[in-house]
Amino acid sequence: MLSVQNQYIPTNNKPLPSFKNNPYYNYGYDGGYAAPAASDTAAKTLGSAALLQIIAMSLQTVSQWCSAKLMQGKSFADNDIVKNIAKDMAQKNNLKITLGYVDEANKHMFESRYNAPGAFNEVARGANAFFDNKKNLAVAPKSKPYLILHEIGHGINASKGKFMRFLQNSRFKLASLPTALLITNMFMPRSSKDGETFIERNAGKIGFAAFLPTIIEEGLASLRGIKAAKAAKAVYGSNKINLAPLKKNYFFAWMTYVISGLLLGVGMKQTMLQNKE
Repeated sequence: MLSVQNQYIPTNNKPLPSFKNNPYYNYGYDGGYAAPAASDTAAKTLGSAALLQIIAMSLQTVSQWCSAKLMQGKSFADNDIVKNIAKDMAQKNNLKITLGYVDEANKHMFESRYNAPGAFNEVARGANAFFDNKKNLAVAPKSKPYLILHEIGHGINASKGKFMRFLQNSRFKLASLPTALLITNMFMPRSSKDGETFIERNAGKIGFAAFLPTIIEEGLASLRGIKAAKAAKAVYGSNKINLAPLKKNYFFAWMTYVISGLLLGVGMKQTMLQNKE
């Protein structure tokens, strides 16, 4: 999926900031830390929290820039050629899926057929494209049909066995990660050297590692789309297909997921710092 919906996962009673463009960063520092205590430990914790917030905001800015570049992307071929490539891509991989191109005029047909009111609004506006394995459906905006190659890539991934399906489904388990780590951390032994648990020391790495399956699977989906477009050059000719825009679009899309992983790691580290207060 080239765009994902926002989630909100509160970790304490403090008001948390809203980072609308990146759904996997939900844990940020809210400026509500107490004044530095006399101890060096308290000062260090506050300083670390402030640094993490700066990093988080910087990453968010880069993510917004990548998203803007993706929205400005151009097609790599005429729409009819793109749709033929998409159809061939699905058939060659024996995918029994429906390919849909959505706009404001036909979105109600998709909503009615799949009993999903509102699910196609962002697609119709050109701001999203997605693959639904349960509904055997891949859709892209009618104004940006080239996005569907990535979604068919998800379909191919889903057909390649349990490991690839695990990569796809891992993102849905992220919502419970903060709570699970906080509970587990309560039972972890603390180091006599720094007084921290293994989870507290490595929260950032754990958060990013948890998102790695999503980063990998999204990258593979894009590579499958690029591979299909590259193979089509032999049929339509180099003058009809320009892979550069497609690679550029998919690179910016993939970078938003890489940044999401980094933000999740930063957010997990912040969660641990807040919990130590």
